[in-house]
Amino acid sequence: MDTHSWTAKAKHFDYQGHQIAYWTGGDDTAPPLLLVHGFPTCAWDWTPSWDDLAAKHRLIACDMLGFGLSDKPNNGYSIHLQTDIHEALLALLDVDHFDALVHDYGVSVGQELLARQHDGSGASGLGNVVFLNGGIFPDQHRPRPMQKLGVSPFGFLLGWLFSRKGFGTSFSEVFGPNTQPTEQELDNFWTFISHNSGHRITHKLLHYIADRITHKDRWEAALIAAQDKIGLINGALDPVSGQHAYERWRSTLPNARHHLIPTVGHYPQVEAPDEVAAKALEWLSE
Repeated sequence: MDTHSWTAKAKHFDYQGHQIAYWTGGDDTAPPLLLVHGFPTCAWDWTPSWDDLAAKHRLIACDMLGFGLSDKPNNGYSIHLQTDIHEALLALLDVDHFDALVHDYGVSVGQELLARQHDGSGASGLGNVVFLNGGIFPDQHRPRPMQKLGVSPFGFLLGWLFSRKGFGTSFSEVFGPNTQPTEQELDNFWTFISHNSGHRITHKLLHYIADRITHKDRWEAALIAAQDKIGLINGALDPVSGQHAYERWRSTLPNARHHLIPTVGHYPQVEAPDEVAAKALEWLSE
C-alpha cells in the first residue's frame, strides 16, 4: 500500500478538540487487536504486517496525538493522555475486549493499559499484550543522540535541526545491517513525520522518557502481575532496546513469552513483518 492509499483510508474522531486519525481492518466479528505505534513514526508502521494480522483479527490503529495525520498541538503530551485516547477510540468503536500489539513509544501505552487494568482504573477488557522493541525497563533504554538533545534544555533546537536527510541517517542506524530502509521507505516515514510540520514538535513528544521514569514501579509491577498474558518479540540488533533489553525481560519476567529475532533492529514489524505477524498470531491464539 502506498502513502496516498493509506491516507485516503484514514477516519477521524474528536478527542478534547483534537482530530485523531485512525484505521480499522479485518472482519468486524473477529477478535479486536489494538496496534500502538512508536516514536517518531505512526500507524503506517503496521502496514507491512497489516494483511496477515487482519486475516485473524479486527485491527484498530490510530496516529497518536502529535504523530502522523493526527493533530499536533504545541504542548500537552503524556503517555496517560495517549492511553486515554486509545480507550476513547475503543469506546467509540464499541470494543469491550481486545488484545494489543505495541512498539517503542507504544510499549508505555501498553504498560499503562496493563497498570490501569491491574489497579481497576480502566482497560478492564484488555487481554494479551505483545510487546516489540521499546523502553520497557527505563534503565535498559539507550537513547540516541537525537533523543538526548531533545530532552536537554536545548531541546527546542531539535525541531529546527530535524530534516529529511538527518532523519534518514539517524533512523537507519537503529535498523539491522541487512534490513536497512530504502530511500523510498524513508521518504514514506518522513511524509507522516513532517505532516503539518510535525517534525518541529519532535522534542515535545519526548516527554515519554520522563513518564517512564516517573511510572517505572507501577508499570513494572503490572508486567510482573500479567506474565501469563504478555510476550516480547525483540530485534536483537537494536542499539536502543535490543538483546540487552530482551535479556532483562527474561530475567525480570521469567514466566512471560519471549522471542528473539537475531538479524533485525528496532523496527521488527518493518524489518521482519512475516515473522512478527506469525509469532504474534501464535501467541494471541493461545
